[in-house]
Amino acid sequence: MNAPAPPPRFRFRDILPKGLYWRTLLIIVAPAALLQLIITLVFLDDHWQATSKRMSQGVAADIALMIQLYERNPTPENFADLQQLARRPLRLDIEFLPDAPVDIARCNRSGSSLDRYLTRDLEGSIGRNVWYDSTCPGNQVIIRVPTEGGVLQLRAFRDRVQARSGPLFVTWISGATIFLIVVSVIFIRNQVRPIEQLAAAMEQFGRGEDTGHFRVRGAREVRGATHAFFDMRQRIRKHIEQRSQLLAGVSHDLRTPLTRLKLQLALMPPSTEIEDAKRDLAEMEQTLDEYLTFAKGLAEEAPEQVNLATIANEIAVDARRGGADVTIETNGAVETAGRARALKRCLANLIDNAAAHGDKVQVHIKGEENFVTASIEDNGPGIPEELYDEAFRPFSRLDETRSRNQKGVGLGLAIARDVARAHGGDILLSRSALGGLRATLRLPRPA
Repeated sequence: MNAPAPPPRFRFRDILPKGLYWRTLLIIVAPAALLQLIITLVFLDDHWQATSKRMSQGVAADIALMIQLYERNPTPENFADLQQLARRPLRLDIEFLPDAPVDIARCNRSGSSLDRYLTRDLEGSIGRNVWYDSTCPGNQVIIRVPTEGGVLQLRAFRDRVQARSGPLFVTWISGATIFLIVVSVIFIRNQVRPIEQLAAAMEQFGRGEDTGHFRVRGAREVRGATHAFFDMRQRIRKHIEQRSQLLAGVSHDLRTPLTRLKLQLALMPPSTEIEDAKRDLAEMEQTLDEYLTFAKGLAEEAPEQVNLATIANEIAVDARRGGADVTIETNGAVETAGRARALKRCLANLIDNAAAHGDKVQVHIKGEENFVTASIEDNGPGIPEELYDEAFRPFSRLDETRSRNQKGVGLGLAIARDVARAHGGDILLSRSALGGLRATLRLPRPA
């Protein structure tokens, strides 16, 4: 039995964003947010909590003093004087609750982490347990202290117990972080958009589509890359145009003597030598036609929306008329952007090549998320794996491997791959389930 595969090892880079936009945003925002967090934590621990602690100690001392003065003389007159004294200079409200319990229900179960400072200082000053609640709405906190005959309930203003600078500082820090993120998003987006535009133009040009000129924007390096792309595109177009013009002249120059030879042979008396010469001329003319088709490329046809299943069915009908057994299977959406005549020639070359070397041909066309694939399989002798690359070379004949091939000049697969790559795709060869060769055409779907 095979040992179970080890679980995949966790790598931090696997969870990092893959796109340039999100990576750049992370590089800018993460250190800034981490710095803001460290500053906030240091401030809260070193300043805000220390200040609030000292304020709580002052309030605890005032409350302890009020309780001691009351317990020395627990008369209504003394209590009234203490109420006025506490209200004016100390900003405390005192109330005596006879025979009341010390602990009552809190407004909220969870309180501030600073509550323990006031509670601890009060209990240390007066030597008894106290009840404290800072969770009730309003601008006061409640302190209940047991005393003889009842409970003293005191209300202190929050600004005497807790420093307001902490929440204000956190608010400013949070606002600054949000502002930094917004500015970073806008700035990075403006920098990444030209790169995305350049990448889209390069992808379209790779599929043979006319991207046209667009506004050059972005950083100096991005502008330089865009201008370099424009120059490269112009040079490639000039090369294709010059090649087409050259081949048009070659076609004219070669067809004229071939036509004269055909006429001269037609006027000669019939003989075995004359028939051999006619066959040689026909083969030369076929070689010239296929070579011109291979070299001429896709310069004259405009891209459009193409359905591979429709094209394959048309080719299959023509192949069946020639006696080939061709079946078509389609799965999913099989539309792609491309040049219809060029893609038809590509598929025709693949299907005709399979029909020429096998008795049965199966075509499977499948639409995937980002690609459309067409697999053409035959039950012929196939090609050894080490000769797959050789099969795509122009004028390559592998008759010793696929001996049933009696026609063609070795340009079928070369033309098919040239068309596929001009559309941003490719053709891969592999072993067919039928025993012969499988040629898989893979084309990108438009975004």
